[in-house]
Amino acid sequence: MSTFIQQLINGITLGSVYALISLGYTMVYGIIKLINFAHGDIFMVGAYIAFLSVTYLKLGLIPSLIVSMAFCSILGMLIEKFAYKPLRNSPRISALITAIGVSLLLENLMQIIMGADSRVFPRLVAEKNYHLFQGRIVVNNKQIYLLIITVLLMIILNFIVKKTKIGKAMRAVSQDMDAARLMGINVDTTISYTFAIGSALAAAAGVLVGLYYNTINPLMGVLPGLKAFIAAVFGGIGIIPGAMLGGFSLGIIETLVSGYGSSMYKDAVAFALLILILIIKPSGLLGKNIKEKV
Repeated sequence: MSTFIQQLINGITLGSVYALISLGYTMVYGIIKLINFAHGDIFMVGAYIAFLSVTYLKLGLIPSLIVSMAFCSILGMLIEKFAYKPLRNSPRISALITAIGVSLLLENLMQIIMGADSRVFPRLVAEKNYHLFQGRIVVNNKQIYLLIITVLLMIILNFIVKKTKIGKAMRAVSQDMDAARLMGINVDTTISYTFAIGSALAAAAGVLVGLYYNTINPLMGVLPGLKAFIAAVFGGIGIIPGAMLGGFSLGIIETLVSGYGSSMYKDAVAFALLILILIIKPSGLLGKNIKEKV
């Protein structure tokens, strides 16, 4: 039982990262029906901005987190403005190919600027382990930091979406873009804010991964980005609670597979889960099947 609880704690920690990244996927898809495959690389950029902030500006955890989120918010808005906005009325495949192109651009730019080798992320907090139940369960203080920051960001996101003017505009645009425009909502600004918020959350995930694993590299966003997409689809892409549920569920499933089976299978299980959910319930766990008139 203690092994199961330990793996559950580890899974929640990993799921927190997936949940933060998948929120960006699901927010953008909910607004403009675009799968932003460059999102995982914004996660990577966020980790590097925090690395530079700590290394050269000597900032602590929270200041570097804020700087990283602010930078990636602007980056997300610029990507939307120059890469996706001109293609808004084009076939979806055009925007999808562009997203892959932006992803490759970010990866190669970071390799040119920072080099292709992995970097050791600075130790922002002194590592400490807490032994519970006579030492059978170990909780690291980094896991606690990661979970607390994740929950706080999700609460803030929920407040923005539910209580603020821009959040109401985002919900209106996601339901009917044309009707929202007729009601006086600036759709372009709303979409830009959506990219900004989603990118900020991805940046936060990048910082937390650097903090937890102590290493970063220019390709670190590829696999977590794909898995966060799986998490968004699993929970119901376009639905914010679904992204949270999918992220935590995928993290727990992967950790249990690694703990009771082999770490070699965890990636295969994630992609098998994607195939399974697309066959059984394509709209995701919290999604609803919507009939379209032809």
